[in-house]
Amino acid sequence: MKTFFLSLRSEYFKSRNTLSFWGAIILPTALCFLVFLGFYLKTEDIVSRFKGVPANGNLIWSQYIGAIMGPMGTLLLPVYLIFMTYSVNSIEHKAETWKSLFSLPIPKTTVYFSKALYTLLLVLISMVLFVSLSLGLGLLLGKLSPQLNMMDADVSKISKDLLQVYVKLYIASFGIIAVQFLFSLIWQDFMKPMGLGFVLLVASLIAFQWEYSYLSPFALPIRSIMEGKKELVFFTKELWISLAYAAGFFTLGYFIVTKRSVK
Repeated sequence: MKTFFLSLRSEYFKSRNTLSFWGAIILPTALCFLVFLGFYLKTEDIVSRFKGVPANGNLIWSQYIGAIMGPMGTLLLPVYLIFMTYSVNSIEHKAETWKSLFSLPIPKTTVYFSKALYTLLLVLISMVLFVSLSLGLGLLLGKLSPQLNMMDADVSKISKDLLQVYVKLYIASFGIIAVQFLFSLIWQDFMKPMGLGFVLLVASLIAFQWEYSYLSPFALPIRSIMEGKKELVFFTKELWISLAYAAGFFTLGYFIVTKRSVK
């Protein structure tokens, strides 16, 4: 266990000055702040839509959170996952250190899965910031613009629902992470894993209305949000499929990279 944490710590030190690390912080911060600023500056316009009827706090919260979650779940999160998984493994490709890593007196399983876990942790950091900033800036908006009546809403229920949605969104992203992680192991150059990832993402968005679109890992994050509103169970089929993709592709990636390391 000690060697696993040492390997995980090594991943942090190697990536702490890269865009993949800072993207996990910048993306939620920038998006949440821009939505907050937009709602704050357009407070009067938002209130005027109710035509004399007091603004409904729950409805404003729904619009505010939707303005963050819509672009994040549909496009920004998948794009970040594609870029982040490439960046984590490109460090080893550029320095040609895969063989050196597996020559260390550390089990290959530890080296590989600590890198895989690190990618999941980066996404977890991003999700925690999305939840915290969405709620924090939402409460600040309610204080600064009391005419929106956001403070009259059931904030505890909103917080619970938001946390549940982001947990589902996080699990639903495992499939994309695992697939792109494998692509970045197979190809060293920038264009192939990134390009293929974008093609699959665009194809998934185009075919989103198809009844079997849930079979694409790139459609799972946004589907997990939409289907979660229809079903009472937490673990919908989108989450199970995402976990299946993660188990399969992370395992396949392990065999590929360890075989390559001994050549």
